[in-house]
Amino acid sequence: MRGNYFNSIQSSKIALDIDLLNLVKEAREKAGKRNFKQSVDLIIVLKDIDVKKGFSINEVITLPNAPNKKAKVCVIASGDLALRARKANADKVIEGNELSTLANNKREAKKLSSMYDFFLADTQLMPTVGKVLGPVLGPKGKMAMPLPFNAPVDSMLERLRASTRARTRNQLMIASRIGDEEMDDRELAENALAVINAVEKKLPAGERNISDIIVKFTMGGASRLRLAKVLAR
Repeated sequence: MRGNYFNSIQSSKIALDIDLLNLVKEAREKAGKRNFKQSVDLIIVLKDIDVKKGFSINEVITLPNAPNKKAKVCVIASGDLALRARKANADKVIEGNELSTLANNKREAKKLSSMYDFFLADTQLMPTVGKVLGPVLGPKGKMAMPLPFNAPVDSMLERLRASTRARTRNQLMIASRIGDEEMDDRELAENALAVINAVEKKLPAGERNISDIIVKFTMGGASRLRLAKVLAR
């Protein structure tokens, strides 16, 4: 998909290919070289939305270019489903009988919620998962997604490992990780555009609810693009 993603979405209202490429390049220059691999974040600043009226976004978006640092997925299941999750190399598998232990250990439950990006749970265990882990996963927007018994565990894990989350947190801003500094500028720009398009579809007025687009490396300054200037061309 590399190099062809922009061409595949020419119908999008937000044509930001060159602008996003320049934005990523500028952010990379501001970050400079560090002695560790920097992550790259996309920040979408919203406008003309009243978040106090219950507006929220919590989208899982599969990126066209998988980051080198894959998202971590925890699977909560028993029996054959747990076995298949282990064979698919899930980052962690929690058996059903282990949930009672977490129910009595809030510290461990909170640690678990921070260590993993996505959670999948056997549909039969969902009520228990909601009761035990809901209080720690809910506030982070990480409530477990249902995993049916006959689900293709391998492909679901592969998709989530190449995904990011776009979520509002009671403010007019959405931050998503789109990759790392070892990815080239076009890959990062393609990932940014995928997130922007997914968010745009969830907004009441679409692109008109987007004020600014920001790209930032871990240790670099923010590079900002004002969307109104792009759409006015």
